[in-house]
Amino acid sequence: MNRWKELCIGFVPVLLIFLAFIGVNVMPLLFVGVLSVSLFFMIRSRGGVGVTAGGERKSKNRTPSYLTFDQIGGQDRAKRELTEALDFLIKHDQIQKLGIRPLKGILLTGPPGTGKTLMAKAAAHYTNSVYLAASGSEFVEMYVGVGASRVRDLFKEARTRAAKEGKDSAIIFIDEIDVIGGKRDGGQHREYDQTLNQLLTEMDGIHTGDGPRILIMAATNRKEMLDSALLRPGRFDRHIEVDLPDKKGRLSILDIHMKNKPLAAGVSLDKIAEQTFGFSGAQLESVLNEAAIYALREEKEAIEQQHLASAIDKVMMGERTDKETAQEEKERVAYHELGHAIVAEIVRPGSVSQVTVSPRGKALGYVRHNPPKDHYLYTKDYIEQQIMIALGGAAAEEIFYGGRSTGSRNDFEQALSMVRNMMDSGLTSLGIIDRDMVTKEELMRENSAILEALMLRTKQVLGQYRNVFDQSFDVLMKEEVLSGDTFRDLLGHTAEQSA
Repeated sequence: MNRWKELCIGFVPVLLIFLAFIGVNVMPLLFVGVLSVSLFFMIRSRGGVGVTAGGERKSKNRTPSYLTFDQIGGQDRAKRELTEALDFLIKHDQIQKLGIRPLKGILLTGPPGTGKTLMAKAAAHYTNSVYLAASGSEFVEMYVGVGASRVRDLFKEARTRAAKEGKDSAIIFIDEIDVIGGKRDGGQHREYDQTLNQLLTEMDGIHTGDGPRILIMAATNRKEMLDSALLRPGRFDRHIEVDLPDKKGRLSILDIHMKNKPLAAGVSLDKIAEQTFGFSGAQLESVLNEAAIYALREEKEAIEQQHLASAIDKVMMGERTDKETAQEEKERVAYHELGHAIVAEIVRPGSVSQVTVSPRGKALGYVRHNPPKDHYLYTKDYIEQQIMIALGGAAAEEIFYGGRSTGSRNDFEQALSMVRNMMDSGLTSLGIIDRDMVTKEELMRENSAILEALMLRTKQVLGQYRNVFDQSFDVLMKEEVLSGDTFRDLLGHTAEQSA
């Protein structure tokens, strides 16, 4: 094929020169040629001619590389639910005897990076199905009808490929389905609506009695945005939550991604799993990758615990920057971060892992906390303690400088979010409320009362530990980093002196 292309490229200019030499007007031919080439590349860029020599589309629609559920860590419950649903596709004869209606769609929901796409690929391997994948954004075009046409082509290709490869089933995976499956507003001329209507029509037209059986799998992290017609039984029959992993799941993910990386003696993945509370599978993989990069920079033969600790900081806060801050500003940052650390250690002993005034990402300094044990229910006392930790930086600035700075902005946003959570959970003096039935003035009064009372408590706590500020401040300004153990020693020494 490449040889013929080269011959054509060489022959066409020679032909045009010859025709011009014998007096033929070649301008119309040039115009038609340029127009034809332009149209070809325009159609190809829109996906209309993206085929290989064998006639198959070049895209993610090839059967995925070998991937099993055992290679996906931290999602035991979701994998169990999914394999149970996939058994309906495999055990077709058994479910037909019992009169069970085969599933048409499975919706995977959950935060980004939790492995929804990986689970769809593993599902294709588990069921020995043809696998076709597309993103919701691929169906969105400025041209009317293109999205709907692509939906039809996707289903047609699934049937054709399954028959060609001699397989009994095909899995069509649509990522970011909320792009085309969002709630309709009643209009009938929107391109998104036409695409969604076509998808619904194709799903209703799936017949499992004859020919290859087709299963639709879709993923989204915004389930609440989806149209109710997609979510009803008979369309997406199973909704499987692929959530952030717990400690056991995080350790499993770390073990999987650590197989091709050398670990130094004494490195504890269990400790890393504890410190990465709230991390997704993608973030955990990034932690290990960044730790390996740190080891490479230092020309180490194995990844050490310090590399993993630095990698956690980078994934959470961003890369360390070269910002040069004025001495006065650096001192204010030190007092601010020490305020967070002292309150955190008082209300939750052993929680501070590190205090630093080294700029990282957009932060001029930060306190890294040892995450608490995994739990998902919070009491009023616990939330108030978290708010006090968030207010600790601003409280310290008021004590030493008589006022606050813009460095407390993110802290206040966290505090306001936690107060909002308390209100919605009926943990304030307002009792159990519906926000739409309470005026903004009442909400603001309650919000201000809670934050002012907790700010007062925070200042009282910090006022009892001014000596800790003085001793920790000197170390922090000199070393720029204060470990949690050193900080606790200073805090304990001051407490003994006070006693």
